Amino acid sequence: MNNITLPSPHKILQVVHETNAEYTFRVACDDQVDHGQFYVLSIPKIGEAPISVSAQGPGYVEFTIRKVGRLTDGIFGMEQGDTLFMRGPYGNAFPVESFKGKDLVVFAGGTGLAPVRSMLQYFCSHPKEVSSVHVVAGFKDRSCVLFEKDLEQFKSVFHTIYTLDNTKAPGFETGFVPSFAKEIPFDTFSDYNVVIVGPPVMINLTAKECVKLGVPEEKIWVSFERKMSCSVGKCGHCKINETYVCLEGPVFNYVKAKELLD
Repeated sequence: MNNITLPSPHKILQVVHETNAEYTFRVACDDQVDHGQFYVLSIPKIGEAPISVSAQGPGYVEFTIRKVGRLTDGIFGMEQGDTLFMRGPYGNAFPVESFKGKDLVVFAGGTGLAPVRSMLQYFCSHPKEVSSVHVVAGFKDRSCVLFEKDLEQFKSVFHTIYTLDNTKAPGFETGFVPSFAKEIPFDTFSDYNVVIVGPPVMINLTAKECVKLGVPEEKIWVSFERKMSCSVGKCGHCKINETYVCLEGPVFNYVKAKELLD
């Protein structure tokens, strides 16, 4: 019997410095991972943390990590060839099969772009599998922009809006992600889905803006990685009312997610 809480060692294949605060680690792994799932990464005697998969390919997965605590400080000191421990994958995923043949709208705020990156990469490589893709990606300022090569590639295939919160830069709008919901031509879509990922406040405000524009709640999907810890439903750290986010999420339909946002 497999022990789902037992970490296994994996070699770091590459480290990309996305920004001063975010690094992407490519790790050797042969798992089959669905878009939106996550792993728990760990360093012995230091700690562990749940991190979404930001990309995947033959023999590897990638994690884009923000430096915010003791564990991430330790991971940021690791280099190509070092060993990182991980367990997973955990959680459910975006219903990508049900997105096919329809229009797709993705709103992402900051590091919220990471959990949807692999899905966007897939549709960028298989554009005929969706009717259209609209992406609104927002960042605090120019120094916080992630996945620059991906953003350029997405721009060549998708309808894109890239924005900075309060500053100006070439190729970027100025403003917060929720304010750009009105730029999406929802009334021209015959069937569509909306994905929203980012800080809870951003998710909440963007979803409400979409609903105001006539988007049915059941067409909205969010990734809600609130306070997850053990990731197997034992510690209760992520529990909201009767819902264990790590078990029933992190992807939720907004019909349920609106009761979980805080």
